[in-house]
Amino acid sequence: MSRMQLGVQGLNAKAAAAPDVTVKLARLAEDLGYGSWWALDHLVLPSGPDAPPYAGMPVVEPLVHLAHVAAVTSRIELGTAVVILPQRNPVVLAKQAASVDVLSGGRLLLGVGSGWLEAEMSAVGVPMAERGARSDEYLDAMTALWTADAPAFAGRFVAFADVDARPRPVRPGGPPVHVGGRSPGAYRRAVRRAHGFYGTGTVAEMAADLAGLRRAADEVERPARLGPLEITAMPTTAVDRATADRYAELGVDRLVVHALPLDDPDDVARFLAAHASLAG
Repeated sequence: MSRMQLGVQGLNAKAAAAPDVTVKLARLAEDLGYGSWWALDHLVLPSGPDAPPYAGMPVVEPLVHLAHVAAVTSRIELGTAVVILPQRNPVVLAKQAASVDVLSGGRLLLGVGSGWLEAEMSAVGVPMAERGARSDEYLDAMTALWTADAPAFAGRFVAFADVDARPRPVRPGGPPVHVGGRSPGAYRRAVRRAHGFYGTGTVAEMAADLAGLRRAADEVERPARLGPLEITAMPTTAVDRATADRYAELGVDRLVVHALPLDDPDDVARFLAAHASLAG
């Protein structure tokens, strides 16, 4: 069984997102040996009588949050889990991602997804039916800005030419992209356009995701520049040693524990300490 990396997700929300608390917890996670720190993304959340239970939850914008974490850490990788890609202007997002990558010394992992929350999509004027097509096109446009000597792109949703974008990301090819989602389109997007796949759920759900990725690999070609597809799993329930081993047996490369349900920073610190041994 290969050694799994360990990460933590969800600490740019609720009480843990306060700036001084972020500093304390990020340094603690790095000292405990966590390999990555992942920030979630919600531009807006629904309100009113049909609002979900988590409505009203403070969520610091993930790339802004990760720039703050980058300033107070030196080794831990910094991930978005996941930026809802169709809601972002890809030229702006490419600049933001490259900037955080440079400021962190090449530690950014750009997790992206096509989204599922219609109220959030409507707030930025993006039709739900376009979200998959936009995600594919935006990734291609961003890659051009990060890698091409003379960036240019002509698509249905974005077009540019005779421009340049500096600074370029530290890592050749741009920050590693990790695609999240549970659909045939997301699996194809991960195989065709991403360095990794970011999955959530139980061991059984991750096994189904991996089967979906294998089917996608038979349908679309994977560029050699992307290398092997890295698999990240974020369980949505409690994780013990035996459960972590089951994810490792599936071939998961990185296990990300989910600290978002916790409201008290001291509880988060205890959570980090209790789960620090799950790597490997």
